[in-house]
Amino acid sequence: MALTVRVVAPDKTVWDSSAEEVILPSTTGQLGILTGHAPLLTALDIGVMRVRAAKDWVAIALMGGFAEVDNNEVTILVNGAERGDAIDREAARAAYTEAEAKASQLRSGDNRQAQIQADKDLKRARARFQAAGGSASL
Repeated sequence: MALTVRVVAPDKTVWDSSAEEVILPSTTGQLGILTGHAPLLTALDIGVMRVRAAKDWVAIALMGGFAEVDNNEVTILVNGAERGDAIDREAARAAYTEAEAKASQLRSGDNRQAQIQADKDLKRARARFQAAGGSASL
């Protein structure tokens, strides 16, 4: 028996297929889901979701949202999502490097709102780069 997994963003359905295993970036840490998992509703952080379909793992960058697990169905509603195989790794690396530099520069300033936004932008850039196969440091 497999899991039915759906990843739905406001503009598209990113994944709608069966899977053997799902690893989610919940707000409390990584969360693994296998068949027979207890019912669950959890908030998702910005990060990389991994789906094992057959023998292959698929990475999907999630931009925060919620996941519900019930009766071997995993429904993920997110603010944004992108499959790793659809992301240009070099462009993602450049965006990550730029976001890292901006966040580092703003940490020494007094504008707390700009710091928070820069850190959020850095998390998004890191998730996209990691989903594309890059190895951004955590």
